[in-house]
Amino acid sequence: MSWDNITGHTLQKKVLRTAVATGRLAHAYLFTGPEGTGKESVAFELARTLNCGNAGNDGSCGKCESCRTIDNFMHPDIEYVFPVESVLLEKSDPAKAENRKLAEARERYETLIEKKKQNPYFTPSMDRSMGILTEQVAALQQKASFMPSGGGKRKVFIVSQPERLLTSAANKLLKLLEEPPAHILFVLVTSRPESVLPTIRSRCQVLKFARIKPAETDRWLTAFWPETDENTRRFIVNFSRGNLGVATELARESGESVDGSFAGLDARNRAVDFLRKVLSPGKLGEAVSEMEDIARNSGRLEIISLLASLLLFFQDINHRKIAPSRDALNNPDMAGSIDRFVLNFSDPDFYALSTITEDTIRTIRRNGNPLLTLGAFTIRLQRLLLRA
Repeated sequence: MSWDNITGHTLQKKVLRTAVATGRLAHAYLFTGPEGTGKESVAFELARTLNCGNAGNDGSCGKCESCRTIDNFMHPDIEYVFPVESVLLEKSDPAKAENRKLAEARERYETLIEKKKQNPYFTPSMDRSMGILTEQVAALQQKASFMPSGGGKRKVFIVSQPERLLTSAANKLLKLLEEPPAHILFVLVTSRPESVLPTIRSRCQVLKFARIKPAETDRWLTAFWPETDENTRRFIVNFSRGNLGVATELARESGESVDGSFAGLDARNRAVDFLRKVLSPGKLGEAVSEMEDIARNSGRLEIISLLASLLLFFQDINHRKIAPSRDALNNPDMAGSIDRFVLNFSDPDFYALSTITEDTIRTIRRNGNPLLTLGAFTIRLQRLLLRA
């Protein structure tokens, strides 16, 4: 890995490279920006650069023992903290039955770490976690008292999703940030900076990351997934909406697919079927039932993928209404369906349609009740489409 291998974020990389070269790194950073943009990849590259024996202005070498152990989440001076289940931190007697719970939790944790190794843009969080626990930060406090042991310049503590710090954990972290040891670098990474405690935000240098541009995503896919055909690549670029974590999963699934289908296309197809029901007279009940089924049986990421598919489909319809001969579509394989939808949309307000869809995505991201949220969305969607 090196700075040049990180997609986008030219200004942010320049700021950090200059800080490393001049010895003017802040003691704590807060990386903010949309999910999947590579904020954590930048944090890990910073950690590698500070601990790589062959590091230069281009960053780490990616080949030495230090770089390899960081990539495997085994470096003694790099701590990666994210929301985990409390059972992982509890003292247990191996002879007792509850040790099975610990083993199962460890397996779930290791599965997330393995997925993070395979997809550096993935943000791990254990489903049964209450948040970042007090014991996790207490462990950081203890480790902060020791100097780097791996021959590097700094211990680096990377805290993913600091908005999910439990109150007592946040207070402990605040004490560390108020009196930081000189050999510790904190990097807090969040997509929800407004939910991070102001007292913690104020003690960090904020570095804002923007969404990855479509052209950058396209170049990234071409470089790392060259076997992806043009139509699939165009779909992934548009569907991922600047989220390289989503783009990675879609590219991998499309490469493994035998019949050409994969999760992104499945979500798109289900979204279009749902839209047909919304537009069909007398089928609102079926559309609501469809969304209720999605709410009950799909994860939040699946729901967001479906809603994102609707946004892209609305965009195609709008473009075709304005310019019927337009070929540059998000869904080029559905040009016929898009044209049929153009005929059935009398006079849609695409700004309002996009707004309510984006609002619904934000509500789902912020843990809104999927059943209530999607039910309300379906009714509002029909009213806008049919101008009822």
